[in-house]
Amino acid sequence: MSGSFRIEEGERSDQPGDFHHARSKDEKHDHVIFHLQQAQGRGVARVIYNDPRRFGFMDLALRNDLDAYPAFRELGPEPVGNTLDAAYLAGRFAGKQQPLKTALLDQKVVAGLGNIYVCEALWRSHLSPKRAAATLVTATGRPKKELQSLTEAIRAVIADAIEAGGSSLRDYIQTDGTLGYFQHSFCVYDREGEACRTPGCGGRVERIVQGGRSSFYCHHCQK
Repeated sequence: MSGSFRIEEGERSDQPGDFHHARSKDEKHDHVIFHLQQAQGRGVARVIYNDPRRFGFMDLALRNDLDAYPAFRELGPEPVGNTLDAAYLAGRFAGKQQPLKTALLDQKVVAGLGNIYVCEALWRSHLSPKRAAATLVTATGRPKKELQSLTEAIRAVIADAIEAGGSSLRDYIQTDGTLGYFQHSFCVYDREGEACRTPGCGGRVERIVQGGRSSFYCHHCQK
């Protein structure tokens, strides 16, 4: 969500490689520094983790124990993995009166879905962020067509975002210093008051707050 790595070589703070945008060099936000000895007498290098907002953390764990590590063991499936399908979400949503938006942001349900991509996926599938998650599941526990559409929308949004290099808002940039461009494809996120992009809708994007996060949606076409 925030922070970046930079690489410095030699005695000076030179960064190898060409970067489109400067990395943060405010040393008071350097929290972890790896000192590396390069092979064949090429000198030393430092890999520096800089995080002004302190969202990140580091820990040490044995490779064989990663699945049992507390931060990982209860995570849901990745949105690009084969495990995420409508049947899986039906099992997680059955009987749950929690709003769709907050249910999807629960990392124990799906790992790696953030606020932006949930808003965009709900818009693509024409589902309201306020709708109860259980309403997408039949009485017998099977996924409704709407849940199938939502699952497909999640996959599509993530695929489009990956192809565009992510969303560069505030301080997010890629490891080579380049920006992501998916923010230019937002249909509802951060577009409060603008016309809905659903063909023939005629509604406007609204903003509400759910669980302390902003939700952007069109109440005309998202039900």
